Amino acid sequence: MKLIALHLIIAIAPILAAQSNTASPQDSARFDPDGTAHITRMVPMPSTISPEAQQWLKSLEQYKGGQQTLAERRARTDEWRKFGSGEARKYYPANVEETTTAGVRTDIITPLNMPEANRNRVLINLHGGGFNSDSGSLIEGIPIANLAKTKVVSVYYRLAPENPFPAAVDDVIAVYKELLKTYKPHSIGIFGTSAGAILTAEVAVRLKQSGLPLPAALGIFSGLGDFSRVGDSRQLFTLNGFPGEMRPIDSNDQPDDQYVGKTDRKDPVLSPLFADLHGMPASLLVTSTRDILLSDTSTLQRALLHAGVDARLVVFEALPHAFWYHFQLPETKEALELMAKFFDERVGR
Repeated sequence: MKLIALHLIIAIAPILAAQSNTASPQDSARFDPDGTAHITRMVPMPSTISPEAQQWLKSLEQYKGGQQTLAERRARTDEWRKFGSGEARKYYPANVEETTTAGVRTDIITPLNMPEANRNRVLINLHGGGFNSDSGSLIEGIPIANLAKTKVVSVYYRLAPENPFPAAVDDVIAVYKELLKTYKPHSIGIFGTSAGAILTAEVAVRLKQSGLPLPAALGIFSGLGDFSRVGDSRQLFTLNGFPGEMRPIDSNDQPDDQYVGKTDRKDPVLSPLFADLHGMPASLLVTSTRDILLSDTSTLQRALLHAGVDARLVVFEALPHAFWYHFQLPETKEALELMAKFFDERVGR
Protein backbone atom coordinates (compact mmCIF):
# COMPACT_ATOMS: atom_id res chain seq x y z
CA MET A 1 0.00 0.00 0.00
CA LYS A 2 1.52 3.30 -1.12
CA LEU A 3 0.90 6.38 1.00
CA ILE A 4 1.89 9.99 0.60
CA ALA A 5 4.54 10.90 3.14
CA LEU A 6 4.01 14.54 4.01
CA HIS A 7 5.89 16.63 6.55
CA LEU A 8 4.74 20.23 7.03
CA ILE A 9 6.47 22.80 9.21
CA ILE A 10 4.23 25.75 10.04
CA ALA A 11 5.99 29.05 10.65
CA ILE A 12 3.97 31.60 12.57
CA ALA A 13 6.50 34.09 13.91
CA PRO A 14 6.33 37.54 12.24
CA ILE A 15 10.02 37.38 11.35
CA LEU A 16 9.45 34.15 9.45
CA ALA A 17 6.45 35.63 7.69
CA ALA A 18 8.63 38.55 6.61
CA GLN A 19 11.12 36.08 5.18
CA SER A 20 8.50 34.06 3.29
CA ASN A 21 10.06 34.87 -0.08
CA THR A 22 13.29 33.19 0.96
CA ALA A 23 13.47 29.41 0.69
CA SER A 24 14.11 27.76 4.00
CA PRO A 25 17.00 25.29 4.16
CA GLN A 26 14.45 22.91 5.69
CA ASP A 27 12.33 22.90 2.52
CA SER A 28 12.66 19.72 0.49
CA ALA A 29 10.76 17.46 -1.87
CA ARG A 30 11.63 13.99 -3.13
CA PHE A 31 9.53 11.49 -5.01
CA ASP A 32 9.29 7.72 -5.16
CA PRO A 33 9.13 6.00 -8.58
CA ASP A 34 5.34 5.73 -8.26
CA GLY A 35 4.97 9.47 -7.60
CA THR A 36 4.56 9.28 -3.83
CA ALA A 37 5.82 12.60 -2.47
CA HIS A 38 7.91 13.22 0.64
CA ILE A 39 7.63 16.95 1.34
CA THR A 40 8.87 19.37 3.95
CA ARG A 41 7.70 22.97 3.70
CA MET A 42 7.95 26.10 5.82
CA VAL A 43 4.49 27.73 5.71
CA PRO A 44 4.42 31.25 7.20
CA MET A 45 1.29 32.69 8.74
CA PRO A 46 -0.57 34.13 5.72
CA SER A 47 -0.88 37.89 5.52
CA THR A 48 -3.76 37.48 3.06
CA ILE A 49 -6.38 36.83 5.75
CA SER A 50 -7.88 38.97 8.48
CA PRO A 51 -6.11 39.49 11.83
CA GLU A 52 -8.99 37.59 13.45
CA ALA A 53 -8.40 34.64 11.13
CA GLN A 54 -4.67 34.73 11.83
CA GLN A 55 -5.38 34.62 15.56
CA TRP A 56 -7.77 31.70 15.08
CA LEU A 57 -5.24 29.74 13.01
CA LYS A 58 -2.69 30.31 15.76
CA SER A 59 -5.14 28.98 18.36
CA LEU A 60 -5.61 25.75 16.40
CA GLU A 61 -2.05 24.75 17.24
CA GLN A 62 -3.36 23.85 20.69
CA TYR A 63 -5.80 21.31 19.25
CA LYS A 64 -5.18 17.85 20.57
CA GLY A 65 -6.50 15.15 18.29
CA GLY A 66 -6.56 11.44 18.94
CA GLN A 67 -9.02 8.62 18.81
CA GLN A 68 -12.51 9.07 20.29
CA THR A 69 -15.30 6.64 20.93
CA LEU A 70 -18.58 7.41 19.19
CA ALA A 71 -20.10 8.44 22.51
CA GLU A 72 -17.19 10.81 23.17
CA ARG A 73 -17.47 12.31 19.69
CA ARG A 74 -21.20 12.88 20.05
CA ALA A 75 -20.79 14.42 23.50
CA ARG A 76 -18.12 16.74 22.16
CA THR A 77 -20.12 17.81 19.11
CA ASP A 78 -23.24 18.30 21.24
CA GLU A 79 -21.23 20.62 23.48
CA TRP A 80 -19.92 22.51 20.46
CA ARG A 81 -23.40 22.68 18.92
CA LYS A 82 -24.86 24.17 22.11
CA PHE A 83 -22.14 26.83 22.25
CA GLY A 84 -22.21 27.56 18.52
CA SER A 85 -26.00 27.82 18.43
CA GLY A 86 -25.85 30.45 21.17
CA GLU A 87 -23.21 32.36 19.21
CA ALA A 88 -25.32 32.12 16.04
CA ARG A 89 -28.34 33.64 17.81
CA LYS A 90 -26.17 36.40 19.24
CA TYR A 91 -24.82 37.42 15.83
CA TYR A 92 -27.92 36.55 13.78
CA PRO A 93 -31.12 36.63 15.88
CA ALA A 94 -33.90 34.29 14.76
CA ASN A 95 -36.82 32.29 16.16
CA VAL A 96 -36.51 28.51 16.55
CA GLU A 97 -39.37 26.03 16.93
CA GLU A 98 -38.71 22.35 17.54
CA THR A 99 -41.14 20.11 15.71
CA THR A 100 -41.43 17.11 13.39
CA THR A 101 -41.99 17.11 9.65
CA ALA A 102 -43.11 13.90 7.93
CA GLY A 103 -42.15 12.05 11.09
CA VAL A 104 -38.61 13.48 11.06
CA ARG A 105 -37.37 15.75 13.84
CA THR A 106 -36.86 19.28 12.52
CA ASP A 107 -36.27 22.81 13.70
CA ILE A 108 -38.26 25.58 12.04
CA ILE A 109 -36.07 28.68 12.00
CA THR A 110 -37.68 31.98 11.06
CA PRO A 111 -36.21 35.48 10.85
CA LEU A 112 -37.48 38.08 13.29
CA ASN A 113 -38.72 40.09 10.32
CA MET A 114 -39.71 38.33 7.11
CA PRO A 115 -40.89 40.32 4.06
CA GLU A 116 -44.23 39.24 2.64
CA ALA A 117 -42.52 38.32 -0.64
CA ASN A 118 -40.39 35.72 1.17
CA ARG A 119 -43.26 33.87 2.82
CA ASN A 120 -43.71 31.65 -0.24
CA ARG A 121 -40.22 30.15 -0.03
CA VAL A 122 -38.28 27.86 2.30
CA LEU A 123 -34.74 26.53 2.67
CA ILE A 124 -33.83 23.06 3.94
CA ASN A 125 -30.65 22.79 6.02
CA LEU A 126 -28.76 19.51 6.39
CA HIS A 127 -26.24 19.73 9.21
CA GLY A 128 -22.63 18.59 9.28
CA GLY A 129 -21.07 16.16 11.73
CA GLY A 130 -19.54 13.32 9.75
CA PHE A 131 -22.94 11.57 9.41
CA ASN A 132 -22.54 10.23 12.95
CA SER A 133 -23.17 13.38 15.01
CA ASP A 134 -24.70 16.85 14.75
CA SER A 135 -22.08 19.58 14.67
CA GLY A 136 -24.05 22.37 13.10
CA SER A 137 -27.82 22.24 12.64
CA LEU A 138 -28.72 25.58 14.25
CA ILE A 139 -25.20 26.93 13.68
CA GLU A 140 -25.83 26.64 9.94
CA GLY A 141 -29.54 27.37 9.76
CA ILE A 142 -29.86 30.44 11.99
CA PRO A 143 -27.49 32.77 10.09
CA ILE A 144 -28.99 31.94 6.70
CA ALA A 145 -32.56 32.43 7.98
CA ASN A 146 -31.54 35.81 9.37
CA LEU A 147 -29.61 37.01 6.32
CA ALA A 148 -31.91 35.63 3.62
CA LYS A 149 -34.97 36.62 5.67
CA THR A 150 -36.42 33.23 4.83
CA LYS A 151 -37.75 30.26 6.77
CA VAL A 152 -35.23 27.44 7.21
CA VAL A 153 -36.19 23.87 8.06
CA SER A 154 -33.23 22.16 9.73
CA VAL A 155 -33.46 18.37 9.42
CA TYR A 156 -32.19 15.97 12.09
CA TYR A 157 -31.71 13.03 9.76
CA ARG A 158 -30.88 9.58 11.13
CA LEU A 159 -27.20 9.04 11.90
CA ALA A 160 -24.68 6.29 11.23
CA PRO A 161 -23.54 3.78 12.29
CA GLU A 162 -26.99 2.86 13.58
CA ASN A 163 -28.54 4.04 10.30
CA PRO A 164 -26.14 3.90 7.33
CA PHE A 165 -26.85 5.15 3.80
CA PRO A 166 -29.51 5.67 2.51
CA ALA A 167 -31.39 6.37 5.78
CA ALA A 168 -30.38 10.05 5.88
CA VAL A 169 -31.35 10.51 2.23
CA ASP A 170 -34.73 8.90 2.89
CA ASP A 171 -35.39 11.27 5.81
CA VAL A 172 -34.62 14.36 3.79
CA ILE A 173 -36.73 13.14 0.86
CA ALA A 174 -39.65 12.67 3.25
CA VAL A 175 -39.30 16.23 4.55
CA TYR A 176 -38.96 17.61 1.01
CA LYS A 177 -42.11 15.81 -0.18
CA GLU A 178 -44.02 17.19 2.80
CA LEU A 179 -42.87 20.72 2.01
CA LEU A 180 -43.97 20.27 -1.61
CA LYS A 181 -47.54 20.24 -0.28
CA THR A 182 -47.08 23.90 0.70
CA TYR A 183 -44.27 25.26 -1.45
CA LYS A 184 -43.58 25.11 -5.17
CA PRO A 185 -40.28 23.46 -6.16
CA HIS A 186 -38.85 26.72 -7.49
CA SER A 187 -39.43 28.19 -4.01
CA ILE A 188 -37.32 25.57 -2.20
CA GLY A 189 -33.55 25.48 -1.70
CA ILE A 190 -31.38 22.87 0.03
CA PHE A 191 -28.01 23.48 1.68
CA GLY A 192 -25.55 21.98 4.10
CA THR A 193 -21.98 21.91 5.32
CA SER A 194 -19.59 18.92 5.22
CA ALA A 195 -21.74 15.79 5.69
CA GLY A 196 -24.75 18.01 5.03
CA ALA A 197 -23.17 19.26 1.80
CA ILE A 198 -22.59 15.68 0.67
CA LEU A 199 -26.17 14.83 1.59
CA THR A 200 -27.48 17.86 -0.32
CA ALA A 201 -26.04 16.53 -3.59
CA GLU A 202 -27.18 12.98 -2.82
CA VAL A 203 -30.75 14.11 -2.18
CA ALA A 204 -30.85 16.08 -5.44
CA VAL A 205 -29.72 13.01 -7.40
CA ARG A 206 -32.33 10.81 -5.68
CA LEU A 207 -35.05 13.38 -6.43
CA LYS A 208 -34.08 13.39 -10.09
CA GLN A 209 -33.98 9.59 -10.27
CA SER A 210 -37.42 9.44 -8.64
CA GLY A 211 -38.96 11.90 -11.09
CA LEU A 212 -39.78 14.36 -8.33
CA PRO A 213 -39.48 18.08 -9.10
CA LEU A 214 -36.09 19.50 -8.21
CA PRO A 215 -35.55 22.46 -5.89
CA ALA A 216 -34.44 25.82 -7.24
CA ALA A 217 -30.94 25.84 -5.76
CA LEU A 218 -28.35 23.83 -3.86
CA GLY A 219 -25.75 25.07 -1.39
CA ILE A 220 -22.86 22.59 -1.21
CA PHE A 221 -20.56 24.06 1.40
CA SER A 222 -17.41 21.93 1.66
CA GLY A 223 -18.72 18.70 0.20
CA LEU A 224 -17.82 15.55 -1.65
CA GLY A 225 -19.29 13.71 -4.62
CA ASP A 226 -17.17 10.56 -4.80
CA PHE A 227 -16.72 8.02 -2.00
CA SER A 228 -14.66 5.72 -4.25
CA ARG A 229 -11.51 7.86 -4.53
CA VAL A 230 -9.52 10.12 -2.23
CA GLY A 231 -8.99 13.74 -3.23
CA ASP A 232 -5.53 15.29 -2.90
CA SER A 233 -6.55 17.70 -0.13
CA ARG A 234 -7.53 14.78 2.10
CA GLN A 235 -3.90 13.65 1.90
CA LEU A 236 -2.64 17.13 2.77
CA PHE A 237 -4.90 18.52 5.49
CA THR A 238 -6.70 17.61 8.69
CA LEU A 239 -10.06 19.04 9.74
CA ASN A 240 -8.10 21.97 11.21
CA GLY A 241 -5.89 22.45 8.18
CA PHE A 242 -2.31 21.75 9.28
CA PRO A 243 -2.67 20.96 13.02
CA GLY A 244 -3.79 17.53 14.13
CA GLU A 245 -3.05 13.95 13.24
CA MET A 246 -2.71 13.27 9.51
CA ARG A 247 -3.67 9.86 8.18
CA PRO A 248 -2.98 9.41 4.45
CA ILE A 249 -5.48 7.09 2.74
CA ASP A 250 -4.87 4.67 -0.09
CA SER A 251 -7.73 4.93 -2.63
CA ASN A 252 -7.40 1.21 -3.30
CA ASP A 253 -7.60 0.26 0.37
CA GLN A 254 -9.96 2.71 2.05
CA PRO A 255 -10.99 2.15 5.67
CA ASP A 256 -14.52 1.07 6.48
CA ASP A 257 -16.99 3.93 6.37
CA GLN A 258 -19.95 3.58 8.70
CA TYR A 259 -22.10 5.88 6.57
CA VAL A 260 -21.36 4.02 3.33
CA GLY A 261 -22.00 0.65 4.96
CA LYS A 262 -22.28 -2.10 2.35
CA THR A 263 -23.26 0.23 -0.51
CA ASP A 264 -21.14 0.23 -3.65
CA ARG A 265 -18.95 3.34 -3.35
CA LYS A 266 -19.77 4.20 -6.98
CA ASP A 267 -23.52 4.11 -6.39
CA PRO A 268 -24.75 7.26 -8.21
CA VAL A 269 -26.76 8.52 -5.23
CA LEU A 270 -24.02 7.87 -2.69
CA SER A 271 -21.42 9.33 -5.07
CA PRO A 272 -23.15 11.85 -7.36
CA LEU A 273 -20.03 12.14 -9.51
CA PHE A 274 -21.25 8.90 -11.15
CA ALA A 275 -24.82 10.17 -11.67
CA ASP A 276 -26.38 11.94 -14.62
CA LEU A 277 -26.08 15.52 -13.41
CA HIS A 278 -27.77 17.18 -16.38
CA GLY A 279 -30.61 19.42 -15.28
CA MET A 280 -29.45 19.69 -11.67
CA PRO A 281 -30.36 22.90 -9.81
CA ALA A 282 -28.14 25.95 -9.79
CA SER A 283 -25.47 25.31 -7.19
CA LEU A 284 -23.12 27.32 -5.02
CA LEU A 285 -20.06 25.46 -3.76
CA VAL A 286 -17.88 27.01 -1.07
CA THR A 287 -14.54 25.80 0.28
CA SER A 288 -11.13 27.13 1.34
CA THR A 289 -7.50 26.45 0.54
CA ARG A 290 -6.77 24.45 3.72
CA ASP A 291 -10.08 22.58 3.64
CA ILE A 292 -9.72 18.81 3.87
CA LEU A 293 -12.52 18.63 1.24
CA LEU A 294 -11.12 21.29 -1.10
CA SER A 295 -10.32 18.76 -3.83
CA ASP A 296 -13.64 16.96 -3.50
CA THR A 297 -15.66 20.18 -3.62
CA SER A 298 -13.85 21.45 -6.71
CA THR A 299 -14.09 18.06 -8.45
CA LEU A 300 -17.86 18.00 -7.89
CA GLN A 301 -18.16 21.54 -9.25
CA ARG A 302 -16.31 20.55 -12.43
CA ALA A 303 -18.65 17.58 -12.89
CA LEU A 304 -21.64 19.88 -12.55
CA LEU A 305 -20.14 22.30 -15.08
CA HIS A 306 -19.53 19.46 -17.54
CA ALA A 307 -23.25 18.62 -17.23
CA GLY A 308 -24.17 22.22 -18.11
CA VAL A 309 -25.24 23.15 -14.57
CA ASP A 310 -24.89 26.71 -13.27
CA ALA A 311 -22.35 25.79 -10.58
CA ARG A 312 -20.35 28.52 -8.87
CA LEU A 313 -17.26 27.76 -6.82
CA VAL A 314 -15.94 30.18 -4.18
CA VAL A 315 -12.62 29.33 -2.52
CA PHE A 316 -11.56 31.29 0.56
CA GLU A 317 -7.94 31.84 1.45
CA ALA A 318 -5.88 29.85 3.99
CA LEU A 319 -8.78 28.69 6.19
CA PRO A 320 -9.66 25.11 7.17
CA HIS A 321 -12.81 23.04 6.91
CA ALA A 322 -16.17 24.74 7.65
CA PHE A 323 -14.56 27.94 8.94
CA TRP A 324 -17.95 29.69 8.66
CA TYR A 325 -18.95 28.04 11.94
CA HIS A 326 -16.72 30.64 13.63
CA PHE A 327 -18.62 33.92 13.76
CA GLN A 328 -15.76 36.10 15.01
CA LEU A 329 -14.08 35.96 11.59
CA PRO A 330 -14.72 38.65 8.94
CA GLU A 331 -14.38 35.84 6.40
CA THR A 332 -17.34 34.09 8.02
CA LYS A 333 -19.49 37.19 7.65
CA GLU A 334 -18.49 37.40 3.99
CA ALA A 335 -19.18 33.72 3.37
CA LEU A 336 -22.60 33.73 5.05
CA GLU A 337 -23.69 36.86 3.21
CA LEU A 338 -22.57 35.31 -0.07
CA MET A 339 -24.57 32.14 0.68
CA ALA A 340 -27.69 34.08 1.64
CA LYS A 341 -27.43 36.29 -1.45
CA PHE A 342 -27.24 33.22 -3.68
CA PHE A 343 -30.50 31.82 -2.27
CA ASP A 344 -32.12 35.23 -2.36
CA GLU A 345 -31.41 35.45 -6.07
CA ARG A 346 -32.34 31.87 -6.95
CA VAL A 347 -35.22 30.72 -4.74
CA GLY A 348 -38.82 31.80 -5.29
CA ARG A 349 -38.02 34.36 -7.97
